[in-house]
Amino acid sequence: MSPSNIHASPMANLPLFIGIDGGGSKCRAIITDNNNNVLGSGVSGAANAFQNLMLCQKSIVEAAEKALVSANINGLRISELIAGIGLAGVNVPSAFIAMSQWQHPFAQLHLTNDLHIACLGAHGGENGAIIVTGTGSCGYRRVNEHSLMLGGYGFAIGDQASGAWFGQQLVKHVLLSLDKLAPATKMSVLLLNKLNCHHALEIVERVANQSSSFYGQLAAIVFDAAADNDALALGIIKQASDYISAIGQRLCQDESLDLAMIGGLALTLKPYLSDDLVSQLVRPNMPPEMGAIHYAKQQMTS
Repeated sequence: MSPSNIHASPMANLPLFIGIDGGGSKCRAIITDNNNNVLGSGVSGAANAFQNLMLCQKSIVEAAEKALVSANINGLRISELIAGIGLAGVNVPSAFIAMSQWQHPFAQLHLTNDLHIACLGAHGGENGAIIVTGTGSCGYRRVNEHSLMLGGYGFAIGDQASGAWFGQQLVKHVLLSLDKLAPATKMSVLLLNKLNCHHALEIVERVANQSSSFYGQLAAIVFDAAADNDALALGIIKQASDYISAIGQRLCQDESLDLAMIGGLALTLKPYLSDDLVSQLVRPNMPPEMGAIHYAKQQMTS
């Protein structure tokens, strides 16, 4: 590597920050200077502190190391970075405590949940509300120091309208259809092909004990079938859109708040949402990783 490709450490804009957004499928990290100029970024695997604490911590370090390589700043080490970290799963008290006890590699670590940093990012640190539709799902609003979370209880018992939920509903409906206990659906052929299966029991073997991220990868099949006017697929999407609308109404019923919709399924779901809800939506201001840095700065000055 030639010297011209190595950046000098931006001493004028110290300290340096790393913002980390850890979710059920991915962990994203960005490094910025004190003026919020992005210097590097990195992505790693799942980082849900409640589902798998050790994997979560490993993913955080891996994403940070990749961001450090991307920043390419001569001599900079992870131990010099002030970290703002928002994680899925730390809304569960035991997971928050466990993460708080981590012997982390950063100069400082300021921990909160992924919803908090997503809301800070979406609304530039101002009051607002978000609906998250990624691998998991939930609603969240923050007004001054008061917050409200709706849903977010995790795959298997909640997370309606999430990628994992769509994948799970897909499998359930296809198995019923293959048993001729529900109408035929184009989703059956699509799922069998996706999993390289030939009958129902092979599907059962393939999906047994799989993670939320596995089910989330199947969600696109529902929307592919819906685009071809498959009635069962459209019914699943209708159930999801009704749930999202209910969350939106609940979040904003007592407050006049900007509402943003984020996550991997946000754009895919938007055409199926009610006109009333779509008219309330605003474009997110910044990504959650930047919201994590905003949170770290708040904690340093509070």
